[in-house]
This record gives sequence, structure tokens and C-alpha cells, in this order.
Amino acid sequence: MKLHEHTKEALRVMKPADFDNIANRFPQTDMAWHGHCATRFAGPFVGNYMDRIDVDPIVIGHSAPKCGYTQRQFYEIPELGAHCVAFCNELYDLLPVTHWFYSNVWLDSLGAPLEVTDKLPYIIPDGVPNNRPADKPENVDKLEVPDVDEIENTLSGQLYIRAWDYCKEKIPHMFVPIHFGFCVYSMSAEMAEPNNFLMWAYTQPEMCHKLLQTITDTSINAAIMIANRYGFAMMTPGGVLSNTTVLKPNMVKELAVDYHRQLVRKSFRGGAGPQLWYHLCGDHSMDYELWKEVMISPFTVIHIGYDGKNVFPAKKLIDTFGNMMTVMASCDTILLNDGPPKAVYDQCKPQIEGLLGAPRGFIIGAACEVPTFAPPSSILAMVRAARDFGKLD
Repeated sequence: MKLHEHTKEALRVMKPADFDNIANRFPQTDMAWHGHCATRFAGPFVGNYMDRIDVDPIVIGHSAPKCGYTQRQFYEIPELGAHCVAFCNELYDLLPVTHWFYSNVWLDSLGAPLEVTDKLPYIIPDGVPNNRPADKPENVDKLEVPDVDEIENTLSGQLYIRAWDYCKEKIPHMFVPIHFGFCVYSMSAEMAEPNNFLMWAYTQPEMCHKLLQTITDTSINAAIMIANRYGFAMMTPGGVLSNTTVLKPNMVKELAVDYHRQLVRKSFRGGAGPQLWYHLCGDHSMDYELWKEVMISPFTVIHIGYDGKNVFPAKKLIDTFGNMMTVMASCDTILLNDGPPKAVYDQCKPQIEGLLGAPRGFIIGAACEVPTFAPPSSILAMVRAARDFGKLD
């Protein structure tokens, strides 16, 4: 495994946070709330529904300023970030579990430098020599898939281990170890530079497949590493750049869906799972049906952001996936950021009402991660809509 010098320096200066100090900054969880929320959360998977539909606006960096911290602190101190999410889930009455993740995960194990900024999570920085290890076709063949033990000692591995070790020790009732595999197409594009990779998809597809296989195999070993350490690993694959805004539908299948099948199948064989959450960001109006071919488990959620310029309709989700998976409908993230709250409430109403017949359960969320500085009133509007229109018998 060849780590970039930039990454070696980040690992050298990275110090575990003071766990006790972080835990003491938050009041203990209201366990009456948590018990009720946990029962509601499990409802879609076991057919025992409670008071209302669940709400998951994908709170990540948004939680940091709501708890008095910066977004940089959220990502540099994963223990703090995970606890901020946990506390905001209670604040907003959302989910009984916490999470912490970012999109360019595991790339440092293949030689990419990663750094956090004041406004962005871990990215491949410009201006750093050799920052794109697969920028040329001849470099793709030089990449070596790290083994399971090697991934544990990468920057991504250490950050995730810190997050999940902290949760397991300090807030075990909120603990779910997550393998953020995410969009293998997007991560491959980051390694090659997005415009390069898109050009290869049309002119040199064999280069795309080589890089996609390397990224997929790396992510599989990361999932196995987390499962070995914690006994299981919820998986979160997704389609971000792999949608019909940039690719033809048959290319989405070939360059995304097929690799996600492989990612999940081999990771499960290595002990990961059983939870799966497919997050399909962006416009999937022309390729959404292809995602019926992904691997599923009894604990699978599928979430699609947009149908063209509109949020993906709940009814279309149910008609396509409802007999296979729990479905998650969306509210527009721009609307969540800009409001007003009544517009959020009004958009959620038909989405929630359209979900209520889903045979394997349903969730209402945001089309993608809730914006960092979205007003709390937007989240409350979503929860109010769930209470008013998503009541369950």
C-alpha cells in the first residue's frame, strides 16, 4: 500500500480526541424518547408500525453548527461529529442511531491525498503533486488493492474506527457501524479526475472497468475490516455521478449497478451487512428501474433524489421497488435550505401520503444531505408533515 506523503503527514499529526471531554459536552440521551423512536424505526422492517412515518433528512455536517461547532471540527474530530448527529436526531425527533461519513472514503489507501477544509469534508486537494493517482491510463495498472489489515491503518480507516469506537463506548444505544462504500463510479472519477473519467467512459471503457474494479475491491476490503472489528457493517452504496445526467442508461448499468452488485455480494460474504441503504443522488429519471437489479437483504432501503428537476415521486418508488425494499421519498434540498417552512411542509405532504401503501415500509427524507446551514424550521416542517399526514394505525 502506497500512501501519499500528504496523507502520511495527516496521519502523523492526527491525535485521538479526549473521549470523556466530548461525551461530557452533551447531556445523556432521553432513553424514553430513544425507546419509542427505536420501536418506530424498526417498524417498516417488521410490519409493526407505530405513531408516524420516520423522518431522515440525512443530517451530517448540518449537526455541527447546531451544537456550537464548525464543519471542520465535525470531520477532523469524528467522535464529536458522531455525537453531534446523535444529539440532533434527538433534537429533531429523527432516528435512534447516529452516523458519520464523507464521500471520498478509502481513496487514500490507493495513494490519493485527502484533506478537510473549512467548508468541505475530505477532498482531493488541488495544487498537491500527484494528487490524482489514476490521472493517466498507464497509472491505472499501477494501483494495488490494499488488504483488509492495511486499510485499518489508512486515514479513512482511522477516522472511521475512532467514530465507531467512540459510539460503542459512549453512546452504545445509538451505535451502528457503517461502511460508507458510496458511489464506486464517483470515487473512480475522483481518482482519475472527473472529466477524464467521463471521457474514458465513452472512448476507453476498458480503463474505466480496471479502475472501477480496483475501487470496488478496495471498498469490499474496507467493509470486511469494519465487520471484523464490530461484528457487522451497515452498507451505504449509491449512485451520484452514475446517473442519466451524464451517462446513458446502459452505461449506468455497466459502470455502476453491476459493480454495486459485486460490492455488496462480496462484502456480505466477508461478514458485512445485513443492513443496506442505497442512496441515488441526482436525476435518475431514465435509469431508476435498472437499480432493481442490485443485491438486497431483508433490511434494505432505497432512496432516489430526483426525477428530472422534480423530487422523485413516492408512488413511482413504491410501484418500482415497494415489494422488494423499504422506500425513502424526498423533499428538495434547495427548498430545505431556502424555505419557507410552509413550502417544505406542503411538498412533504403528497410525498408522505404517497408512501403509506408501501408493503415493506417507508421513510421521508431529503433528496441529499441536508445543507449545513439549513434552518431548523425546515426540519421541523418535515417532522410536522410526518405527524400530520404520516400517522399509522
